[in-house]
Amino acid sequence: MTAMPAATWLPLVWAALIAFAVLAYVLLDGFDLGVGILFLAERRDEDRDVMVNTVAPVWDGNETWLVLGGGGLFAVFPLAYATIMPALYPTIIGMLLALVFRGVAFEFRFRAGRRATRRLWDLALFAGSAVAALCQGFTLGGLLQGIRVADRHYAGGWWDWLTGFTVFCGIAVVIGYALLGACWLIWRTEGPLQARCREYARMLGIATLAAIVVVSLWTPTLNQDYMNSWFAWPAIVATSPVPILVAAVAWAFWRGLAGPRDVVPLLCAQALFVLCFIGLGISVYPHIVPPSITIWQAAAPPASQAFLLAGTVVLVPIILSYTGYAYWVFRGKVRPGAHYH
Repeated sequence: MTAMPAATWLPLVWAALIAFAVLAYVLLDGFDLGVGILFLAERRDEDRDVMVNTVAPVWDGNETWLVLGGGGLFAVFPLAYATIMPALYPTIIGMLLALVFRGVAFEFRFRAGRRATRRLWDLALFAGSAVAALCQGFTLGGLLQGIRVADRHYAGGWWDWLTGFTVFCGIAVVIGYALLGACWLIWRTEGPLQARCREYARMLGIATLAAIVVVSLWTPTLNQDYMNSWFAWPAIVATSPVPILVAAVAWAFWRGLAGPRDVVPLLCAQALFVLCFIGLGISVYPHIVPPSITIWQAAAPPASQAFLLAGTVVLVPIILSYTGYAYWVFRGKVRPGAHYH
């Protein structure tokens, strides 16, 4: 039996690494953005301070995964990077500017000398979080609905990404991140704020599950390959556990909201995102730029991939270690008056 050529397995390894980085970013920075989105629902300065202080030690470190995912795409799948970027420049630029705006507002709200100025920065924090989440949803929808490619170049226009499907994906991501934020606050806060976050989570949970159903039914209609990946025989045998698991996690989520363990709703909400991410992978594989560019077509030379992989296998465990350590050090409930600034 001959060994699998490096040109075959290296792109698969790198696709898995980049997918892991993107998923880690969504799960971790998702609740950061969700906390910012929920600023619109909370009016008391003391409660907003507590909300911010729950993520203060970790929010900037969570964005490391976005850098790793984007950098990996640029270095290992240059054709995909060169195709996706011009197709989705408006959404990606909007996301990056919103993340910068959110970061500035995050720090400056603690330095504001007047209440009116602090309220302005609070509004900026909400806007940056909401716009970043919205643009991430636009990017997801724009990629999933397909990118026109001719002669290995983007062949569409500036606004091709803007459709009803991408708008719905943008709204769905905002709702989903708000759910992650509410569940994070259930875990990290207590008292009246925690009780309100449980109510937010109930409403947002219903909205998130509804959005999952709509996107799941809408996606196969975009591309016949998606339809075949989900419903053709025997593929349906492998894909059918995904919606079953979504239903099981939803049931556990509702039980967790009423249960004594505050971390359960967050874990269930993150599990929903993981299952949605798996569903995304089922739909697009083996393409990295649907519907025409596969993982192998977009990959850099095997020598370049191997060189970069040698550094990545050292770097990723380091990132995981210091991220886990930060969460461990700053574990527990955050109370009014406690802060890290």
